Amino acid sequence: MTRLRAASRAGRRADVGFDRGLIAPMILGSILNPINSSMLAVALTPIGRWFHVSPAQTAWLVTGLYLATAVGQPVIGRLVDTFGPRPLYLTGTALVGVAGLLGVLAPSLGVLVASRVLLGIGTSAAYPASMFLLRAEADRTGMRSPSGILAALSVSNQVIAVIGPALGGLLIGAGGWHLIFAVNVPLAAACLLLGALRLPRRAAVPGSEAQGPAGPGSKARVDAAGMVLFAGMLTAFMFFLMDLPARPASGRRLLLVIAVLAGACFAVRELRAAQPFLDLRILGGNVPLLATYGRQLLAYTTSYAYLYGFPQWLTASAAGLLLLPMSASAIVVTMITGRRVEVRGKLLVGAATQIAGCAALLWAGPGSALWLLALVGVVIGVPQGLIGLANQNALYAQADPARMGSSAGLLRTFAYLGALTASAADAAFYRHGATTGGLHGLSLLLLGIAVLLLVGVLADRSLRRAGRASTS
Repeated sequence: MTRLRAASRAGRRADVGFDRGLIAPMILGSILNPINSSMLAVALTPIGRWFHVSPAQTAWLVTGLYLATAVGQPVIGRLVDTFGPRPLYLTGTALVGVAGLLGVLAPSLGVLVASRVLLGIGTSAAYPASMFLLRAEADRTGMRSPSGILAALSVSNQVIAVIGPALGGLLIGAGGWHLIFAVNVPLAAACLLLGALRLPRRAAVPGSEAQGPAGPGSKARVDAAGMVLFAGMLTAFMFFLMDLPARPASGRRLLLVIAVLAGACFAVRELRAAQPFLDLRILGGNVPLLATYGRQLLAYTTSYAYLYGFPQWLTASAAGLLLLPMSASAIVVTMITGRRVEVRGKLLVGAATQIAGCAALLWAGPGSALWLLALVGVVIGVPQGLIGLANQNALYAQADPARMGSSAGLLRTFAYLGALTASAADAAFYRHGATTGGLHGLSLLLLGIAVLLLVGVLADRSLRRAGRASTS
């Protein structure tokens, strides 16, 4: 009788298709972060003029968003796991609208930076909520990993990152830099409307038959102390990675000490907590998932180091043109391979192509033809289209379904850690200017990181099953 009931439930799930109404709020929510990151790139100079501040000060507008998002993704992801995706998605997108208004009315640079921090916190909800919903829907319908929808999320983010600077330029030309903050208000309103209409009020915990975010009759608990210690540890470590010229060496060492102490307190707390923010025992035993986080860090260190470092070596006019082939290549590769669930092949090709791109930079020089440099950009774009998507699919298969939100948030955190590591590497090799020698030294470092990534992929036997065995 039990088997008949189970078969009946499976049959009912298979008859019900994936709720396509969820796709629009997922995609719209996921682009809030990249559109704000990319639009700001063209607004830093006019903002500096408006407030009469230096580029070093306006850089905090970028840093504030990165810090808030890196810390906020796993924290809000855990809240998604605990309370469900709908309340966190709606709260997060509402914060985006408030941050937009605060940015428009900001009387000083400090208030504008605060609006960016609030924006980072608000935009941290959509991705964990989307991953939670995808897993819950796959469980409900009995479908395999929704690779097509995961690819749509990736492509939408990549496209927005490409058109963001142009959109920002148009808005600034039409009404000044205030409009790049004002645009968040209608975007947030659209997210709130779609979320209220289409997101389920109660979502089953992925991997469970229980209805409701925490199951029937259970009391949801939030490990606030663990979240605070995690935020302190990560913030101190990220400030340590940042290259701030005015900061003495002793200050940097102090940040590292604070990060280590906060990390130790965090580990003790999480190992003792009944319902920890991050279950370190489960996470430590999930070696394939830890390997995915490691790949994310390595891959994004290389990608961002190229994205930040290569344009500095080029002339301003050539930089914009030569980054377009990279973006176009990444988008095309994602669109072609996105529906394929298999993970290992994408990672192998991506890592090998990343090695080829880094090696090609060793021959770049003042006399290099622009078409050759553009070709290098095309090569570098291939792993950007493959590795991020493959890691996303791997995480979907490897993460504890009941902790999908926090696991997805951590994946984004490791990408941001890669971005900050890349920024520190660029600063170290360009300490005396963006010279050809500095570019070659940076390329050697990135070549070593790319080789390490390939070795890690080859050594990870679990990747042979990830994707093929990814059922929901």
